[in-house]
Amino acid sequence: MSKVPLTARGAEKLREELERLKRVERPRIIAAIAEARSHGDLKENAEYHAAREQQSFVEGRIKDIESKLSHAHVIDVAQLTTDGRVVFGATAVVLELDDEETEHSFQIVGEDEADFAQGMISVTSPIARALIGKREGDTVKVDAPGGVREFEILEVRYL
Repeated sequence: MSKVPLTARGAEKLREELERLKRVERPRIIAAIAEARSHGDLKENAEYHAAREQQSFVEGRIKDIESKLSHAHVIDVAQLTTDGRVVFGATAVVLELDDEETEHSFQIVGEDEADFAQGMISVTSPIARALIGKREGDTVKVDAPGGVREFEILEVRYL
């Protein structure tokens, strides 16, 4: 499997989630399974089956996070030579030219970190692909699923 880009903040969030799952959730579920077993017959014990289902979910998530972290290429935008261009990890403040009123702020992140509601877009998204390599003042056209959108880059930040 090839390396997957991840911001330093995204990698830290994954590490924190992994730590919580291993240190808090896993022991809690093990205790719940032990408690449910003490109630006797496991065939009709809903608490036992629910705890086992939670255990399966948590163990699957642990494996998923460990895999993501092992294949991650963590990129710290503060360490990059950017020359004022939009790069992975940068935040671009753009003005949507179609209505002249809508200003958006997009941080370009890895696929696992993307959260459009938070302004974090995947590096593979049409908007990110159009913005990468551009500078403040540039205009970009994005062939989005809803049609062509045009943006002017107002500011590029590196956090």
